[in-house]
Amino acid sequence: MTDADATAAAGALDDGDAPELPADLDAVREALVDWYEADHREFSWRRTEDPYEILVSEVMSQQTQLDRVVPAWEDFVAEWPTTAALARADRGDVVAFWSDHSLGYNNRAKYLHEAAGQIEDDYDGAFPETPEELQELMGVGPYTANAVASFAFNNGDAVVDTNVKRVLHRAFAVPDDDAAFGRVASRAMPDGESRVWNNAIMELGGVACGTTPRCDEAGCPWRGWCHAYETGDFTAPDVPEQPSFEGSRRQFRGRVIRILGEYDELALDELGPRVRVDYSPNGEHGREWLRGLIDDLADDGLVAVEERAAEGERGGEKRATDEERATGDRPSEVVVSLRR
Repeated sequence: MTDADATAAAGALDDGDAPELPADLDAVREALVDWYEADHREFSWRRTEDPYEILVSEVMSQQTQLDRVVPAWEDFVAEWPTTAALARADRGDVVAFWSDHSLGYNNRAKYLHEAAGQIEDDYDGAFPETPEELQELMGVGPYTANAVASFAFNNGDAVVDTNVKRVLHRAFAVPDDDAAFGRVASRAMPDGESRVWNNAIMELGGVACGTTPRCDEAGCPWRGWCHAYETGDFTAPDVPEQPSFEGSRRQFRGRVIRILGEYDELALDELGPRVRVDYSPNGEHGREWLRGLIDDLADDGLVAVEERAAEGERGGEKRATDEERATGDRPSEVVVSLRR
């Protein structure tokens, strides 16, 4: 897709209830996929393209914490490794397994057992491959069908779950509206890449953009485009509390403290880009804005601020201007460190 195509695709969303995506949509996509492929949580079902194993993981993950799903999934596929094996099993044994592993909602075990029977009886043991066909299976709704189509066959649409809604709302200011979420998610996903894209954007919501965001700690790849990161307002559909202005300021104060914890000391223009990706020395979020945060932290006894003669390119010192020579002032820079 060219930049012109991306711009046109983004503009097509601007229909009153869905915002525009960034014009450089290819860069947005590449950043997310590169981030995901560099490092992500290694769930067992992410290492398979077997539709049965993926279906089991998706059914188990419904309203169940992943730390309980991982051992249960491994035990389940060891006990019943194929749809044929599951279809032959006694339904009571499958329900008992579900209960023994504290998965809850035992009807899901019944539906999964019946779906295995459908695959064997109605599809000769071969899984249907499209979201529409997969919805014919017992207990498989639109979301699960799309997830199986995406992860098993790379043949799905954009997944829109709670994590994805949170990411899109924060990153691109998508309104809390299911239709808008669906349109933006579909536009954002590259054609024919549902497997990696849906895994990546759900990972972003689970690792970096959770209820409590970890933008910098998790190296969120969308910080440069993110509306919430720019404004400090991390409200989301499942995070209803509206942060106050002071809350947003505290967020950046905390970021300063975390960064200084990694360095002995930093000059303002070295610290600034680490605090905000849009830092510009003379811009709206530049030295004056950052110095305000630093002065507040210094007043609280958390950081030490020192003005030093600035080093330059000649003789280790910056050459003074005529005005500076006349007044006796020398060029200086502000250096900040944590107060130990």
